[in-house]
Amino acid sequence: MAITRIANIASTIPDDSIQNVKMSNIVQSKNIIINGDQSIAQRATSVSSITGTGYYTLDRFKTSMGTAGTWTQSQSTDVPTGQGFANSLKMDCTTANGSLSSGSSLAIQQGIEGQNLQYLKKGTSSAESLTLSFWVKSNKTGTYIAELFDGDNTRQASQSYTISSANTWEKKTLTYAGDTTGAFGNDNGNSLSLNFWLVAGTNFTSGTLQTSFTSNTNANRAVGQVNLADSTSNEWYITGIQLEAGDTASEFEFLPTDVNEQRCNRYYYTTSDWRGGYYLGSTSDNQQQGSHCVVNLATNDSNGIGVRFPVRMRTTPTITFYPRGSTTSGSVNVGGSPQTAVGGQMSTVGIAFINVTSGSVSSITYMCYAYKVDAEL
Repeated sequence: MAITRIANIASTIPDDSIQNVKMSNIVQSKNIIINGDQSIAQRATSVSSITGTGYYTLDRFKTSMGTAGTWTQSQSTDVPTGQGFANSLKMDCTTANGSLSSGSSLAIQQGIEGQNLQYLKKGTSSAESLTLSFWVKSNKTGTYIAELFDGDNTRQASQSYTISSANTWEKKTLTYAGDTTGAFGNDNGNSLSLNFWLVAGTNFTSGTLQTSFTSNTNANRAVGQVNLADSTSNEWYITGIQLEAGDTASEFEFLPTDVNEQRCNRYYYTTSDWRGGYYLGSTSDNQQQGSHCVVNLATNDSNGIGVRFPVRMRTTPTITFYPRGSTTSGSVNVGGSPQTAVGGQMSTVGIAFINVTSGSVSSITYMCYAYKVDAEL
């Protein structure tokens, strides 16, 4: 039985109007995946020379890799025709690895908080099935693996899908049976990860593919996975990623842009005008876009005014400052010159003050800065 969560809007509607609300007009949130349409890219639209794990471009999508060649990741405008998508995530192999080590791996993944998954009733006899749907394209045909990994209980289930036609968008739908063992933690930790495997060494392929949830055995996680790193001609695109309760796939849930961005801001936020092509740390102009200035600070006062984040973050984040007119991280512009600064008394909602930790502060008249905060899983 599929469950659809309905936003509670009763508190915003007069009592005498509630009876006239049509259910079809209530905003739904059935997709467990955030930014599944690949539309939010606060960090960058393209990053090259990727050889290790990190968040590089598309919000909420982490690249997990080791000894799997070198890659460029980008936000692409190559999308399936007539499906409503404007962007996809693209992986482009730039240095091949045709002879994988046993521990080689490359996966595109998204982690999900346990408190957002309680309605799945995992670990009970009523556990919900999960259905994953997405659009995918690659020049390299063959078998690929999409995995769900339960980090709370170290359990996993993998399903294979086949890219049948080279350089052709194909829609895939995979269903994972509900897991009656091991409940998700009701907290903000990484309880469930969705992993799209692209490269897997024998440590992950030498067993039998585990298609239903069971205790993790690495050798069973990615059996049959093609080696997308075996040629610099190889590319892989994905968009329209949706994970939902139930055993059937529904149409992709397009959210308003502002709603999608706010969901991403719980995990990462930058003051730069990324929609205008300005990204912190790349050019000095970036810090002019969206920077903050505090004027008329008291002489000898090393603390600037506090910062309020646009949404409550998942956990207390790390914050990185940039001075206006400079690409140097870790600094703010104080009275016309970059000086090292850190956030003071940080929480999930903001920081109480900006503390200048080095340099002269005897003649402060203003402080200008841009910043980014990271609370990713």
